[in-house]
Amino acid sequence: MLAAMLLAQAPQTPPPNELGGLDMSTAMAILFSAVGLVVAFALFVWMMSRFLYVCRPNEILIFAGRKHKLPDGSMVGYKVLHGGRGFRVPLLETVARMDMRLFPVEVAVQSAYSKGGIPLTVHAIANVKIASDPAHVRNAVERFLGSGMQQIAQVAQQTLEGVLREVLSQLTPEEVNEDRLKFAEALMQNAKDDFDKLGLELDVLKVQHVSDDQQYLANLGRARIATMIRDAQNAENAANQTISEEQAQARTRAESAQKQSEALVLQKRNGLRAELARLEAYAKSIENEAAVAAETARSIAEQDLQLKRAELEQLRLICDVVLPAEAKRVADESKARGAAAPLVENGKATAYALEVVAAEWKAAGSDGRDLYILQQLKLLAESAIARVSQTTIGELDIVDGGDGEAFGAFVASYPAAVAKVMEETGRAIGLDVGALVRGEKLSRDGKEGAK
Repeated sequence: MLAAMLLAQAPQTPPPNELGGLDMSTAMAILFSAVGLVVAFALFVWMMSRFLYVCRPNEILIFAGRKHKLPDGSMVGYKVLHGGRGFRVPLLETVARMDMRLFPVEVAVQSAYSKGGIPLTVHAIANVKIASDPAHVRNAVERFLGSGMQQIAQVAQQTLEGVLREVLSQLTPEEVNEDRLKFAEALMQNAKDDFDKLGLELDVLKVQHVSDDQQYLANLGRARIATMIRDAQNAENAANQTISEEQAQARTRAESAQKQSEALVLQKRNGLRAELARLEAYAKSIENEAAVAAETARSIAEQDLQLKRAELEQLRLICDVVLPAEAKRVADESKARGAAAPLVENGKATAYALEVVAAEWKAAGSDGRDLYILQQLKLLAESAIARVSQTTIGELDIVDGGDGEAFGAFVASYPAAVAKVMEETGRAIGLDVGALVRGEKLSRDGKEGAK
């Protein structure tokens, strides 16, 4: 790939067919340049792989060979790298690795005298690692660089055994056996200074077993068990006695409470009876008041009922008599108005006709009046005849001399009666019927004028 890049970056030479051929020395120079670049790149990669170091999370790298100044101003001949990467100067520095993983350390002491002179046997397990604190990791570098895990574990074990004996001498067997957490904390606190000097870190410490050859702890347990049994029995007896006393007191309190409750029940019953009597009297008074109120309400209701009945009767009378009479009156008035309507209209028509006739008479003068009377003469004659015909003669005796004149005179009296009626009728209306029939001209006042 690098050769291809170099060839791509090399100056482009014209093809032989255009320049007439390529110089051999130029071609060799290009080839040697490409080979040189490839060798240089390979050498660079090899140097990086040889002198560049990457520190894993569970280890530290120590670059030794050159002077380094610490934060406190002192000078040391190495550098500690925890995480990241570093470059080793060739020929001047060397690089070493130290594992920082946990390693278990089993701690066991026998016949270690505790406080009080009782020898104890203690077994514990601890997890130890190289300290990562920059203030203590240099101690581990200076003491354990190049040592294996087994050697570091042995040093840690011996240190913990010494600390364990020291702590046991300050605690009683009871404290060691009963409060193992406190015992383990005391061990870790006492071992901290020693481990800081060694550059180690005590991660976990657990006490697994505590025992003694003289059976002190077992006897102590027996005595405590006996004491606990005795205390339990005493507590049980005391509890039984307390229970008996409490039962007796409870029975006394129960009897007293029962008597008090019975007295209270009697008192409540008497109060209940009195209250019932009072309520019964109150109920009776309320009942009487209710009866009186009911009677009063009934009377008032009866009065209201009578009023309502009177109003109802009045309304019934109005409905049965007044309203029908009023309806009949209205109907009769309507019928009368309906019956009188033709007469009124006829009267109006007759009056209008008479007004028209009067106007015509006035326009026609006396001739028109005479003509109208002649037209109505037949009606006057018929009326006169009808009037005479209505005359009834109950009994008539005619005395005739034998010549028939008396009977003829009687028969001839009928036309004379008709003429008399017509004459009287004409006189009543201011008209001379005889002169009109004879053809004589009448004056305006109805008297005979010139022929």
